[in-house]
Amino acid sequence: MTTLSGPRALDKAGSPVRFAHSTGFWMIAAAFLITMAFSTVPTPLYAIYQRRDGCPTFMITVIFATYAVGVMASLYLAGHISDWLGRRRVALLAVLAEALAAAIFLVWQDVPGLLLARFVTGVGVGVLTATATAHLSELRQIARPQEDGSRSALISSMVNLGGLAFGPLVGGLLAQYVAAPLDRPYELFLVLLLLSALGIALVPETVERLEVRPAYRPQRVALPAAAKPLFFATAVGAFAAFAIFGLFTSLAPTFLAGTLHHTSRLLAGVVTFVVFIAGATSQVVFVRLARQQQLRLGLALMSAGLVGIAVGGLIPSLWLFVIGGVVAGAGVGLVFRGAVATAASLADPGSRGEVLAALFLIAYAGLALPVLAVGVGVAVLPDQLALLVFSAIILVLVNLAGLRMLKAQRV
Repeated sequence: MTTLSGPRALDKAGSPVRFAHSTGFWMIAAAFLITMAFSTVPTPLYAIYQRRDGCPTFMITVIFATYAVGVMASLYLAGHISDWLGRRRVALLAVLAEALAAAIFLVWQDVPGLLLARFVTGVGVGVLTATATAHLSELRQIARPQEDGSRSALISSMVNLGGLAFGPLVGGLLAQYVAAPLDRPYELFLVLLLLSALGIALVPETVERLEVRPAYRPQRVALPAAAKPLFFATAVGAFAAFAIFGLFTSLAPTFLAGTLHHTSRLLAGVVTFVVFIAGATSQVVFVRLARQQQLRLGLALMSAGLVGIAVGGLIPSLWLFVIGGVVAGAGVGLVFRGAVATAASLADPGSRGEVLAALFLIAYAGLALPVLAVGVGVAVLPDQLALLVFSAIILVLVNLAGLRMLKAQRV
């Protein structure tokens, strides 16, 4: 793989690029943020679907998990193909897939339509997550070659978490104050996604497309043997961290309305927003700490937050539940940033997209599997007990993974 240089370089088809690499960086960042926000905009709407259709809580977790399955499938099958097809082309296809999902949400609002729309959303997010993360790193390197590469990783991680934060907030605001709450959020994002696609088409390419493409194969981890222990330790930490986010993007509105007796659609969006925005904010506040210090602090915050979530559900206390979520979210942000930066540093440029796709594949398994388990638990146990069991399992997993990450980084 080779990279292009110069603010007005020609792309691979020989056409002039209209954006400089610095402008292209922010265009990809904006498209990434909009896509991630779209992926979580249904969070405060699940309770509306549930009341309208009489769905059990478990069905909500299935709809959510369908999204995660789409993410994992696309990461496994296609998350790495931007390494040889090109970043811009793959990013454009991913954003157009999100626009298709928005259209499905609008025209087919029954449960089968929701399942299909969420799956397509997951497919687009899975492809874009690894592609945009690698593209941002390469665009920044060309635009600012003297800058520390960790800054690009910080911006990428903040955009990822920031998008996940703003989706529920936008969905909650529209659901609370605008007519047709199951239409307006998707109409808004359909327009934003189409504009994003137009912008991506004008962004510089950073990967030299191969004349002879390699034989297709699914995802694997292309790392030296010595680097794999650190990679897998990092991936396990990302799995545990994303399990916390999975709880707040799927079942938090159900717990708020049921266990905590707060049915406001706006509140459902705001709670998820503050959890994710805490993750993005913590990365900025503690950016000067060494990676191991960030990891230790992140593990401590996640552990304390999980205790707060569990106790808030048992009492029950809205404020303790929310504060626990915010503290845990701040910890997740630190652990997640460290995971992305570590994985990117382990890969050479020709396999960076592939390695990041593998990391996100394992992380999104953490987003889906524990939440499905909670959905099953809610069907057979009281909500508070299911939440307690979830928190205890993730607490143990987070700390086991953190110890492995710290040990691997010291080796």
